[in-house]
Amino acid sequence: MASKKETPRQKMIGMMYIVLTALLALNVSKDVLNAFSVVNDSVLLTNENFSQKRISVYKDFENNYSLNQIEVEPFWDKAKKARILSADMVEYIENLRDNLISTTENISLDSVGNIHHLLKLQKRDDYTSPTNFLIGSQENSSTGKARELKKKIIEYRENMINLVDPKYRNQIRIGLETEGDFVDASGKKQSWEFYYFYDVPLVADIPILNKFITEVNNAELEVVNNLLYAISADDFKYDRIEAKVLPKSKYLFTGDQYEAEVIIAAYDTSQSPNVYYMRGVDYLPVSRKDQATLISSQNGRIKLNFPASSAGLQKYAGFVIVKNNSGSENTYHFNNEYIVSQPSLTVSATNMNVLYVGVNNPLSISVSGVPGENIFPIISSGTLKPNKSKGGGWIATVSSGSRQATIEVSVKINGKMKRMGSEIYRVKNLPDPVPYIASIKEGFVSKDNLIASGRIIPRMPDDFEFDYSFQILSFKMTMQRGFNMYHYESKSSKLTDKMITQIRNTNRGQNIIFEDIIALDPDGTNRTLSPLIITIQ
Repeated sequence: MASKKETPRQKMIGMMYIVLTALLALNVSKDVLNAFSVVNDSVLLTNENFSQKRISVYKDFENNYSLNQIEVEPFWDKAKKARILSADMVEYIENLRDNLISTTENISLDSVGNIHHLLKLQKRDDYTSPTNFLIGSQENSSTGKARELKKKIIEYRENMINLVDPKYRNQIRIGLETEGDFVDASGKKQSWEFYYFYDVPLVADIPILNKFITEVNNAELEVVNNLLYAISADDFKYDRIEAKVLPKSKYLFTGDQYEAEVIIAAYDTSQSPNVYYMRGVDYLPVSRKDQATLISSQNGRIKLNFPASSAGLQKYAGFVIVKNNSGSENTYHFNNEYIVSQPSLTVSATNMNVLYVGVNNPLSISVSGVPGENIFPIISSGTLKPNKSKGGGWIATVSSGSRQATIEVSVKINGKMKRMGSEIYRVKNLPDPVPYIASIKEGFVSKDNLIASGRIIPRMPDDFEFDYSFQILSFKMTMQRGFNMYHYESKSSKLTDKMITQIRNTNRGQNIIFEDIIALDPDGTNRTLSPLIITIQ
């Protein structure tokens, strides 16, 4: 290396070496070497402290995992991966350090373990052999071990960062930077390898390598602590706890047993979460938020109020959006049902004084003071039989051709039959259902919502209290492109792949017509429903 043109750094190192030689002659070198030894001892002590901290944080992780394996397992798996990556990286640096000592001291690797202190090194002031070992013979340091170390550090750093959720990566400090403004004593830019290891004596190389071990330990703790934090970062914090009674049902019949659950409910009085709900559904996906009703909350408490406009079983569903401890939003779904009953009457239909052809019409028939088993109703046209479901009552069925039906009620009192009166009902066919798609029957809808809905759904008119199911057998989709009309047919209620492709290619303001909609009613008769016209928004 002496035959090459010397850089300013080389010249400086050379001068320092001359000074060092002079200091040796003056018996001052011991203080200089002690300085490196003190630094190295401090680094080693730091690494020992990191070991204790790692034991503590992994113990906390294991405790969390034992308490809640399902929630903690994804984070615990990443923490174990971080431990393996770090252990492998530390082992690599330690092997590199031992090989450097073995090469410079010209001793076997087995003998390196007997050197526990820098002052025991015989060639501690040698910088030629370490430079050849770490930098190599090429000026770009491509043949030296420092280049390999740099690649290992870059790979390790990237793998560790990838273990952390992207939203938390700006909160951790991995260290181990290999890119930056590395300059020599004269201010000239140089590579990472030259900055740390070119013409550096063995007594300084070892603390530098041990420093990298310290940074690996720090990176491991940063990542694992972040993973431990992330376990509960998305948890919902609360400041109020109350006991709540949740009855299984508030509507009971004679002979039923009242059942309820008592639970502890926790909520945050400082939050006003957004609450969305929709009636008549068992589940409300977040994608239908625009069609749902938004209600406000007060002091973290949410109250629902529904008008009891029609009798029978009523359903509703929705979701609550609240902010968690990390500031992101969590969504919690809910659903429930309740029963609305008619005021007490001698004879009343569950919904109105109409009986529909071809379906089961529920009736409530009661006589004050008379048990149900002593009530005997008859119908003039059709059949009338007890409803064996939990709700009880009666089921009336009427056939087409009749315009009205009379129900007469007799009761058995003291062993004798007594007529109590009658009630006349109109007989009508079920009205045609209204076709819906993407929760609308007409108007504007986005392409995404239209495709997500996926099918035409028949719904009974809004002013019709019964909830009978019609089945869509087929329909056509018609749309205009230029001066041409195009028709696409489906043999079910679902949009076909071809229809979905055409919808994706529509433009804002374009109309789509769903027509020739054939539905099968509960009586087994096919009906053609009114067209459904929507506009792409």
